[in-house]
Amino acid sequence: MQLIWFRQDLRIQDHAALWHVTQAGPCIALVIISPEQWALHHDSAVKIDFYLRQLQVLKTQLKNLNIALVIRRIPFWKDVPQGILQLTQQFNINCIHANIELGVNELKRDVQVQKILDPYNKALELYHDRTLFPVGSIRNKSHQPYQVFGAFKKNCYERLSVSLPQCYPQIEVQAALQLDSLDDEPVCIFADLYPNQPSPELQNRWPVSEEYALTLLDDFINDKVTHYEKERDFPYLDSTSQLSPYLNLGMISIRQCIQALFRQQQGHFHIAHLGQQTWLDELLWREFYQHILFDFPQVSKHQPFKADTKRIQWRDAPEDLAAWQQGQTGIPIVDAGMRQLLATGWMHNRVRMITAMFLTKNLLIDWRLGEQWFMQHLIDGDLAANNGGWQWCASTGTDSVPYFRIFNPVSQSQKFDANGDYIRQWVPELAHLDAKTLHEPYARNSNLNLNYPKPIVDLKQTRIRAIEAFKNI
Repeated sequence: MQLIWFRQDLRIQDHAALWHVTQAGPCIALVIISPEQWALHHDSAVKIDFYLRQLQVLKTQLKNLNIALVIRRIPFWKDVPQGILQLTQQFNINCIHANIELGVNELKRDVQVQKILDPYNKALELYHDRTLFPVGSIRNKSHQPYQVFGAFKKNCYERLSVSLPQCYPQIEVQAALQLDSLDDEPVCIFADLYPNQPSPELQNRWPVSEEYALTLLDDFINDKVTHYEKERDFPYLDSTSQLSPYLNLGMISIRQCIQALFRQQQGHFHIAHLGQQTWLDELLWREFYQHILFDFPQVSKHQPFKADTKRIQWRDAPEDLAAWQQGQTGIPIVDAGMRQLLATGWMHNRVRMITAMFLTKNLLIDWRLGEQWFMQHLIDGDLAANNGGWQWCASTGTDSVPYFRIFNPVSQSQKFDANGDYIRQWVPELAHLDAKTLHEPYARNSNLNLNYPKPIVDLKQTRIRAIEAFKNI
């Protein structure tokens, strides 16, 4: 008997481990629920709810394939190896198949699983599924991992030009199994694990199922990708794919995205327009950060990629941090983004950069506090991408911007939300102001009577402070 262990890959289409296990013989499936471990990783409530709703869908899909799903609640990953061993003995399983997860704790867990299985001649087979190219396979001429995105991207382009990664074939229905000892455990519902369930409105904003994710992908490729290069930076436009939550929890695969992107080129690597290239580059940024997570594990241990930036003297400013978290900084574009995050579990990528750079440069607050806050609220919270993005903004990471390049949030607001449509949506107390006043309402009249805070910092002075802090290391 074989076992397919689902983790952050809750789908049945184009699933590396699932396809291989069905080629090896009859199988059952396993999902482990670890809310206490998830809490240690700061996974958000909306993300966990999203996962559990998709788990309900997966159970039905597997039932249609005659694959029984076993659900086990094991609070911490340190206890997973023993739970896995018991399961293999209960169902006479000789091999477990799963897709690789790249975080330090995840890799350590899987090593311990194999270690406990070895004396019983049972195997754990792991497959590359989360990335286009196996981690550890993208190397420079010195056989070292790339540390800057540009060179990494060039290598990926060369590989893609040879052949695009192909999707796995459809899974066939297996013969029904007689498993008298199988516990038909219900899928845990969110209310069983957490006190505060996301609202129905928030759940409706993020429907689950592979079918929905694939429809979202098709709609983006058919209707949006052509204009993506020109429109992606404007947060008031519906111009991005919105696929990040579905990619993160594995409702759709990265291979499916690449195949859809080059569908009109019959699966050949031929870039037809800038929109197509720009979205490809965004997918490769995701790829880059996954490889960085594997090759430089210190980044998943709360350490900066650039060792010398450990010496930066971050400010201990809890009131400023709280104002940033709640969208009360007095900088409209920053507050709009933070409020969008709290309300929807998502934030436009351009605004993520603006809010992150404001925290780390203008407030000079440790990027790790911002990284944690995002993980605690994002539906698409991914360790590699979130960490990579925060360290990029903080100038502590790979391919980071020079420390003296600091976004001016007002200028960014004026450029990418010129009419203030995005700000008006998320900061309604400013909705009545004209487009010129909206971006910095107190600039011309500090006595303006508004139900909105004045800026908690002076942008010019804090820019100077940030540059000095980085110079001093």
